[in-house]
Amino acid sequence: MSLKFRRVLLAMGAAAVLTAGVLAWQPGEGYQQANAATDYDQLQKFSRVMEMVRRAYVEKVSDEKLIEGALSGMLSSLDPHSSYLDKEMYKQMTVDTKGEFGGLGIEISAAEGGIKIVSPIEDTPADRAGIKAGDLIIKIDGQLARDISLPEAVKLMRGKPGTSIVLTIFREGENQPLEVKIVRTVIQVKSVKSDMLAPGYAYLRITQFQERTGELLKE
Repeated sequence: MSLKFRRVLLAMGAAAVLTAGVLAWQPGEGYQQANAATDYDQLQKFSRVMEMVRRAYVEKVSDEKLIEGALSGMLSSLDPHSSYLDKEMYKQMTVDTKGEFGGLGIEISAAEGGIKIVSPIEDTPADRAGIKAGDLIIKIDGQLARDISLPEAVKLMRGKPGTSIVLTIFREGENQPLEVKIVRTVIQVKSVKSDMLAPGYAYLRITQFQERTGELLKE
């Protein structure tokens, strides 16, 4: 085989490799374009539905509320543990994670007619004020507790240490509701509770995950 012919074959081989490279790239580029078109179609669908709500819904709804609702739905559709937090919810989550806030020192739950005291935390303002497990909060600073949600009640009762709040409570065995004034202080929630069951055996309970939960477990 002559040197000239070998050079021609090498050149043809190089051209074939380059052509294959171009052909291999083209499907990727087309795939990206198809994805972009699909994304655009979905955004168009979202925009059309949003516009229909604006025009046809019985009440006027703000764009912010619609978008916040869409974001919430998008993340909650992923799995049971994914959720969207707005500004207020994120702020609340950081407070809970830190495990320290200005408050009264009570564990509460929703109940018919108000908010039920599950338990006052030992040596907190609520405990010292005589709040008892089973008490029913019917008013918070004069606002009916039955008309607000549990998160809203928590927000009302938390606040700057040193400020006061008046709880109107119903206690079984009392003829009249009781008004209790409580001064907020810094509440530290222990996320790890422990008890020695027997030599070499301990019971550990994590009530919630906080910044220092790992450290407390080691202790």
